[in-house]
Amino acid sequence: MAETDGSLSCRAGHAFDIARQGYVSLLPSGWRGEAGDTAAMVRARERFLAAGHFAPLASRLADLAAGQAADSPGCVVDAGVGTGYYLAAVMERLPDRVGLGLDVSKYALRRAARAHDRVGAVGCDIWHGLPVADSVAVVVLNVFAPRNAAELARVLHPSGRLLVVTPSSAHLGELVSDLDLVTVDEHKPRRLAEQLGHSFEFVDRQEVTATTSLSRDEVESVVRMGPSAWHADSEAIAERVRQLPEPVRVTLSVTIGRYRPSE
Repeated sequence: MAETDGSLSCRAGHAFDIARQGYVSLLPSGWRGEAGDTAAMVRARERFLAAGHFAPLASRLADLAAGQAADSPGCVVDAGVGTGYYLAAVMERLPDRVGLGLDVSKYALRRAARAHDRVGAVGCDIWHGLPVADSVAVVVLNVFAPRNAAELARVLHPSGRLLVVTPSSAHLGELVSDLDLVTVDEHKPRRLAEQLGHSFEFVDRQEVTATTSLSRDEVESVVRMGPSAWHADSEAIAERVRQLPEPVRVTLSVTIGRYRPSE
């Protein structure tokens, strides 16, 4: 695709306007799927991440991406980019690369488009294919996001790596019972292996664990930015948060899995 006069156009003559916020939607006309994260969820995520509580995770992802990019060609694709926080951290370590953030939420894309000057933000539905050429990515990031394994493998260079971030059972553990949050499925590692197994080979995994102190406002933000926001009554959550001591010590615990495309 080529950029011309504020839009992207393809050889077949289709044109897609670049929104004034800097992103472009390549969702099909009349698309009626799930709209992804809401405006409230994105605002909560932006507030929480800006405070640096997930900085250790962003730093580890950047380290892994930088090591991979030293020997392989390609761009960085973030499938489920959200606000662009993690992709921007990776770009800071890769000054000679560009990044592409993909998401279905227009609210997330508005933030991602401004996350870094070498990042583009594109709206798409991962389950209907990624608008990305074959074998162009040195690294594909997938952080707390859905995974279409076949498409992720297609866009990844044969020598590239997929980095998948998933929460462990200890993630936000101190808040789960008090606030009645969505819990991590104990079978998640097995399901992830089955999901990726036909398209990827497992390389290794790393654990990232940190303990941080959160204010009540930050607790509310971390709840409202995640999956519990879809299932919990907002007033009930706010009332439970008001009952918590302040500050609240909370464990952040995730796994980064590295995968290579199957030969």
